[in-house]
Parts: sequence; C-alpha cells; structure tokens
Amino acid sequence: MTTALLHTAAELRARTRTGRRAVVMTMGALHEGHATLIRTARALAGPDGEVVVTVFVNPLQFGAGEDLDRYPRTLDADLKLAEESGADVVFAPGVDEVYPGGEPQVRISAGPMGERLEGSSRPGHFDGMLTVVAKLLHLTRPDVALYGQKDAQQLALIRRMVRDLNFGVEIVGVPTVREEDGLALSSRNRYLSPAERRTALALSGALFAGQDRHAAQEALRARAREVPATRARAEALSAIGESRAAADAHAVATAVPGGPAAVRAATRQVLDEAARLEPPLALDYLALVDPSDFTEIPDDFTGEAVLAVAARVGTTRLIDNIPLTFGAAS
Repeated sequence: MTTALLHTAAELRARTRTGRRAVVMTMGALHEGHATLIRTARALAGPDGEVVVTVFVNPLQFGAGEDLDRYPRTLDADLKLAEESGADVVFAPGVDEVYPGGEPQVRISAGPMGERLEGSSRPGHFDGMLTVVAKLLHLTRPDVALYGQKDAQQLALIRRMVRDLNFGVEIVGVPTVREEDGLALSSRNRYLSPAERRTALALSGALFAGQDRHAAQEALRARAREVPATRARAEALSAIGESRAAADAHAVATAVPGGPAAVRAATRQVLDEAARLEPPLALDYLALVDPSDFTEIPDDFTGEAVLAVAARVGTTRLIDNIPLTFGAAS
C-alpha cells in the first residue's frame, strides 16, 4: 500500500471515508512502539477502514528549558515506518495549520489530575497536551484513537477529557513496548550514551522488582485464603505432612507489610542503588497511584493501580510504569 502524506485538514476532509477511521497521534521520531500502535489501529479499523497517523511536535506541551528545539524531526523515516505498519495517511500539519491564530487563548485545562506527578514536574504540560489532542481529534474526526500506556497519566487524562467533554470517540490504550533489555521504547532513548543507557535500565528494573514483590504477596495471600488458620485444620494437614507449608503460607501472607508499602519499598531499593551509579540516576518521582485520578493508593487498597517512575540520566528525562492489581483473587 502507498501511504498518503497530507499537510492540511482540507486535504484530510477531501478523502472519501469508508468504514472506521482509527487515529494514532505522535510527535514523530517513530519507533517500534509507534509501529505497534499503528498495527493495532489497522486491526481495529479493519480492511475497509482507514488508519491516520498524525505527526506534530506540539510547542504548547514543552516547558522552559525542555527539548523542543532538539526534539528529533524525521518525517521521511516516519512515513516509511507508518507505511510498513499499515497506515493509510500520515497527517503532518505545520504549526500554522494547528494554531492558525498563534498560540490559542482558549485552552483545555487538565484540572487537579494534571497537576500531579508529571504535571508537578512539568507545569502546564498537560494543558498543552490536551489542547492539541482536542484539536487533532476535531481535525481528524476518528471513530477510535489509540495511545500508548507508557504515558499512563496522559492516557488517563485523555480518557477523562473525552468523557467529561462528550467527545464521540473511543479511546484505546496499547501496552508499553520494550527493548530486549527491558528499557521502554522512547524517542528520547537516542539521547543516551552507552553508560547512561546502562543506568537508565534501573527504571524498568525497579518496576519489575516492585511487580515481583506484588506477585509474591498476591500468591501468598491466595494460599492463605485457601488454608484456614484453625487448629483442627492444621492437625488434619499434619497427618499428611502439609501443615508446615500451610502454616508458612499463612504466617508470611499475614506478617509482611501491606501490599502497596512492600511494592514501593522493593521499587525504591533498586532506584536508590541506581543513584550511586556513574552516571547516577536522579529520581524525579516514584508513585503507586489510582489510575482514575493519579492519587497515591493507601495500604489497604484493592483494585487496579499504576506503579510509575520518572528520572533523569544525564540530561535526558525518562518515564516508565506498569499496571498492577491488588486483591485480584479476593
């Protein structure tokens, strides 16, 4: 297939639409993570639908001192990857097309959720992000739009905006794509030197450590629920040599610190060790939050959560996260 490169909304509107239109929004510098989004969009749109990939480096979501000027622009390579992944259109508007009157005076506010974590570290970032997402949703008019779960707070805010402001579009989150060593794919990874990349692996390593602690605790609690802590039951089990396993499972499951606290501790241990590497990892935040509002979860929390981390290695800022579910077997 040949992917059309369009620069104006008028060109996009002129296309004949049949079937569902699926949109993948990017800032360019496409990599395998974006390719996964495009392939998923292709499957959702179906053979009769249309996949549109937007490429636009949005100036509103870059703060003072951030990397707007050096953010990679690789449109020719982006077009090739989009085509190989199944896109029908690459929509690459200029700044004047998206903001024809200059910086917009009326913008989307991300509200309280947009002031937490990434919003605290990058004031105004999410207002700028939601404003351009709203504009691109209007310009492309998709039936479904896809976003990566690596930017978990961004995805949560887009879902909230679509719900709160009655956008008629389905939002789909696609799991994070990782390199073989575990590092989450990001356009900013290219900024890392070999030594910095080795340090950066602590982000995913810390998350996996927290995930392992969580899995172990959930398994122990499930075992404890299966084995009631009664004397009669213990005596019966001892007859067939199972009492020690049952007692151990119950004791450990009830004695370890609360699930979220233990997950945070396991994750922080890896990050603390990475802070002593050369070059060091400079932690911005470690958070274990409710994905509905990105507030920290309490120790007695049950349900879905997001374990998230942000840090700098050298001059490069990286983020990563994994989803967890507490009390899944309750």
